[in-house]
Amino acid sequence: MQRLGTNMFWRQGLALLFLILLLCMTHPALAVDWTHPLSFSNAELKRHDFSGESLQAAEFSNANLELANFANADLRGAVLSASVMTQTNLHGADLTNAMVDQVNLTKADLSDAILKEALLLRSIFTDVNITDADFTDAVLDKAQIKELCTKASGVNSQTGIQTRDSLGC
Repeated sequence: MQRLGTNMFWRQGLALLFLILLLCMTHPALAVDWTHPLSFSNAELKRHDFSGESLQAAEFSNANLELANFANADLRGAVLSASVMTQTNLHGADLTNAMVDQVNLTKADLSDAILKEALLLRSIFTDVNITDADFTDAVLDKAQIKELCTKASGVNSQTGIQTRDSLGC
């Protein structure tokens, strides 16, 4: 009698597992993504070309990204904390929810970039191009906003948001 109950338990368990697998295969939104984010932390990536690449949740902490090209790259949720990004091309890049804190962005091109809800505290924006950039709900301090408002202009081609409005100028 106990052996019969154990066999039935295993059959029900296998049936349930099969049903879950079937649901995950037919509904990709239910599937679990087991891939690990790319990690470039502490890397020397001067002049590296990442243009157009999908780099969601990639880690670039403390990396040298001087003169790197991230044009039109998908950097949503990426971590770029404490990196050097002087003269980096971020034209059209999507940095939604990215951590771009304590980053040196001197002479970087952020034109038409999306920085919605990005963390930008203590980053340096000297001579940066922010034409058409969208900073909606980005985390910036008052001094950064004041500095960026002096050069803010245009409308982001993807979101339709005016740069000045996104900064609250």
